[in-house]
Amino acid sequence: MAQNVESRELECFLVLAEELHFGRAAERLLVSQSRVSQLLRALERRVGARLVERTSRRVRLTPLGADLYADLAPAYAAVRSAVERTRSAAREVAGVLRVGFQGTVYRHMTAAIARFHERYPECRVSVVELPLSDPFGALYRGEVEAATVLMPVAEDGLTVGATFSQRQRMLAVGVGHPFARRAGVDVEDLARVALVPFDEPAPAYWRGDHAPDRTPQGRPIAHTEPVKTLQEGLTLVAAGAGGMLVCRPTADYHRRDDVVYVPVTGMTASALALVWPTAAETAVVRAFRSVVAETLGPAEARADGGALQCGEEEPSAVPAGSVPSLEGMRT
Repeated sequence: MAQNVESRELECFLVLAEELHFGRAAERLLVSQSRVSQLLRALERRVGARLVERTSRRVRLTPLGADLYADLAPAYAAVRSAVERTRSAAREVAGVLRVGFQGTVYRHMTAAIARFHERYPECRVSVVELPLSDPFGALYRGEVEAATVLMPVAEDGLTVGATFSQRQRMLAVGVGHPFARRAGVDVEDLARVALVPFDEPAPAYWRGDHAPDRTPQGRPIAHTEPVKTLQEGLTLVAAGAGGMLVCRPTADYHRRDDVVYVPVTGMTASALALVWPTAAETAVVRAFRSVVAETLGPAEARADGGALQCGEEEPSAVPAGSVPSLEGMRT
């Protein structure tokens, strides 16, 4: 019948075993002495034996009670310690958490922010837009404590948390480009168009992923002049200067009469990741990353850095509840 034991009965027994005095035990438990006796009797009925001997002069444990106390005390101490650590961590989650984002806040992140506000009302999340050409600078400069950025992330000073929003890549071209009349292009076709790259200070490996200089088979890919923002790039594309790799949500969000978005096969999917400076991780950041992972769930979050291939089935969306969708505006 151990499964029917009430936690309050066990707590009462443990306190009484420590105090060996019904009055002091009642004071610690904030109940009456008669309530202590009631809880003890209920526990003894459940185990089927006396646990405490009480006389007019003293209170002591029976041998069975002493054995039970020896078994329960370490576990109960561990539970109390875990609860206290949680309370302490919750008290530390206060103030303002600055979260950077590229382009806009993806809908799963808005849901995570809403849930974070509900769970930690003493901490406010402030969102800061990051330049597409500088995904990591604000993190290194301490302007934000965490950020959702486009993969890949290979920075020694940053920790990568949940990766999410794996979506197919699209090639943005002007309406007059030959690719504009096609239903899709292969990654090898990129050798036939000049890609619009992002400018520094984005690291070379990151810029190379979003505007590669060679196809997988080694064919060279030309580049236009680099740009710092998405709108600069789409303006060049509309003017016929070249093509630009974006993700499907960006294509859906930025529909315009002078630009056509063509699906690209043979490339790994675009993906986002939550990142933060490793050396500056705080209780607030830890709380936020946990809420993000919880909000995304296994259907959306991936730990492989976005290895979904274009053409695979994309992960199902996590319901955003009452949080409006702000998906789009990211490459």
